[in-house]
Amino acid sequence: MTNYIIRRLLLNLIVLWFVATLVFLGTNALPGDFAQKRLAQSFDAASQEDAIAFARHELGLDKPMYRRYLTFMGELARGDLGRSYETNKTTWDELGSRIATTLELGGLIVLVSFGVSIPIGVMSAVKQNTWIDFVLRSVAIFGVAVPVFFTAILLSLLVVKFSLYKIDVTGSPHLWSDPIDALKLYLIPAIAGGLSGGAGIMRILRSQMLEVMRQDYIRTARAKGLNDAPVWFRHAMKNAMLPVLTVMGLTLGGIVGGQIILESMFDIRGVGRYLFVSLNTRDFPPFQGTVLLIALVIVSVNLAVDLIYAWLDPRIRYS
Repeated sequence: MTNYIIRRLLLNLIVLWFVATLVFLGTNALPGDFAQKRLAQSFDAASQEDAIAFARHELGLDKPMYRRYLTFMGELARGDLGRSYETNKTTWDELGSRIATTLELGGLIVLVSFGVSIPIGVMSAVKQNTWIDFVLRSVAIFGVAVPVFFTAILLSLLVVKFSLYKIDVTGSPHLWSDPIDALKLYLIPAIAGGLSGGAGIMRILRSQMLEVMRQDYIRTARAKGLNDAPVWFRHAMKNAMLPVLTVMGLTLGGIVGGQIILESMFDIRGVGRYLFVSLNTRDFPPFQGTVLLIALVIVSVNLAVDLIYAWLDPRIRYS
């Protein structure tokens, strides 16, 4: 197990280096830079060129790309995620004021995703080929097929049409300080993101449950006179959940990507919206550092899921 963990950590380092290289090359391939975005409209035509050239020199944007890449990788090796061109604050400081909001929304999305997908997946398998199974499978297919932003739009129209409640999009409420307003703000994106993230889990769990319930030990448990509930949850679900764990780890990556869209749609001042704004303004250092930090979280979660998988199933031995 120790050798496996060491190999995975080394592989994760390679993945992070690859992600860092791609995000650096991708951002530098975009047309324009921060100096052009901010200064092109601030000066008359005669002084624009000199002002932009001076700003690019001050920010180091006039250096050759290979030098900027080496500087970027060296800062990452020291744990420095860069400094914003616009505010001159470090990426850590910028994220510090936004991470709580993102964690609140992300936690609610995960709660909805797993809290809905697991019961629906089990119930759909138990009620196979009934009208309940048909309805639940339709919900899962809807979640897989429909983009998260479209689901959010439909839910928003529903709230507006029937005047269910009002959302304060100008404030930044938190669950610990203003839970009612925070839940109103997070409810639609949490449901939309949860349905989108949990749809795949529903379908996989259903198929795994159906496969497990055909196994000999399930027939033996029924032959011994066990009721349906212990058979479903104590025997079938425990084994059917093992492959689903891996999908859950991958789902977290999709939830992170969905939060960028949802935070931008509902003006939620979290990390996802900050990523969108920094990319749009060509404020590349915090964008690059944040993307790499998200990649670190995703590869770490997947490593943890693999280890939990081995812990739950004694037949698995990593070497």
